[in-house]
Amino acid sequence: METTKKEINRVTENMGLKNQNLKSEVVGLDIGTTKVVAIVGRKNQFGKIEILGYGNAPNKGVKKGVVINLSETVKAINEAVQKAEYNAKIKITKVVVGIAGQHIRSIQTSEYIMRENPEDIITEEEIEQLTNQVKRINVNPGEKIIHALPQEFKVDDEGNISNTPIGMAGTRLEANFHVVVGKVASIQNLVRCVDMAGLEVEAVTLEPLASSEAVVYDQEKEGGVALIDIGGGTTDVAIFKDDIIRHTAIIPHGGNIITNDLANGIHVLRRNAENIKIKFGSTWPAENSDMEVVAIQGLPGRPPVEISLKNISKIIKARVEQIIRIADSEIKRYTELSNNNVLLGGVVLTGGGAELKHLPQLVDLITGLYTRVGFPDQNLASGTEPELKSPIYATAVGLLMKGLANKKNYEEYEYDDVEEDEEKNEVENTEKRDNDIEEVEKQPKKTIMDSIMGLIKKME
Repeated sequence: METTKKEINRVTENMGLKNQNLKSEVVGLDIGTTKVVAIVGRKNQFGKIEILGYGNAPNKGVKKGVVINLSETVKAINEAVQKAEYNAKIKITKVVVGIAGQHIRSIQTSEYIMRENPEDIITEEEIEQLTNQVKRINVNPGEKIIHALPQEFKVDDEGNISNTPIGMAGTRLEANFHVVVGKVASIQNLVRCVDMAGLEVEAVTLEPLASSEAVVYDQEKEGGVALIDIGGGTTDVAIFKDDIIRHTAIIPHGGNIITNDLANGIHVLRRNAENIKIKFGSTWPAENSDMEVVAIQGLPGRPPVEISLKNISKIIKARVEQIIRIADSEIKRYTELSNNNVLLGGVVLTGGGAELKHLPQLVDLITGLYTRVGFPDQNLASGTEPELKSPIYATAVGLLMKGLANKKNYEEYEYDDVEEDEEKNEVENTEKRDNDIEEVEKQPKKTIMDSIMGLIKKME
């Protein structure tokens, strides 16, 4: 039976939590293949992200970025949100959700509008009109447009305008767009899970776009950079150049398939293989000798299994190399289009898979591009817990940043609220005075004789 909002009863329901301030507080909700992460945050007085609380929970309801079991996913969302609520002392109501999965694809298109008054300057409303026109283009049956991201603009004969041409004038406004498309059913299932958890979706954002906000520097986006986000079920690729998104791709392989290879290759349970990958995982077999072994607990009644660290690295490297070569082919699809498509910023790795030892060196060798690991700490306020600065939390932090992009910092909102309260009190006092005057005017006017008779009665 489907769970309804009214049936949701998290442990935090009766804890006296204050309501989420929708003016300044945002919740990033990363519904991944292996886990769900919820992070509550706001901007401080310096514009940095202040984390108020976070929570995570294992997820068994998603496969390769797609929801396959609603009840398991709802359970994981509830657990992660409950932990975040408890830590932040805030009752969460709205969330910014990330979307990925093998159903995602991207297309390039261009659209234009003819302006009625060429001498008038171009406005934000016209840019929005052009974007909305792109959102109505035909896509495959069962698909829906998630993002329509403008690239270069063109006004009449003036082309390759990187910035929004607001303030310019002309007859024809045109733009190239990077359009991200996904399966309607997959999107609906994701939103339905959030709804069943008693939450409201504030926005849906493509996960590699969110991750890029958290770990890629503006200078790298300007010079050209490829983000490779290795998650549990998928590996997401996003390419930027001149501060513009140029290409996105979702590879249906991630950390889980590496764990499966390891479990099958060394004949251990999957959970043991995951622990081995986290603790000893490396993509450089040569760093270990054949004599270096690790003992793993065997099945009940059986002795521990001794495994060579070199063999572990060989298995991991084989699968990782395959994933990176697919990512490299996506990078080359862009760079080989033009001699100008040089990625000066190289490659930025993030996600849980980025924690594998010696992975940057392997990616550098395969792609020929400088590679670094991206940590989501550049926009976080001082005092943030070290755990949140791990690549594992890049997507959740990026979703938080996306949601906070158009919000003021909380001190400004607190000041605005004080002013609103003062204005409200002034209005209420004015209305009260007006009502009192009206009441007095409604009363019959007293004559001098009436006043004298009243005094005499009081004296009696």
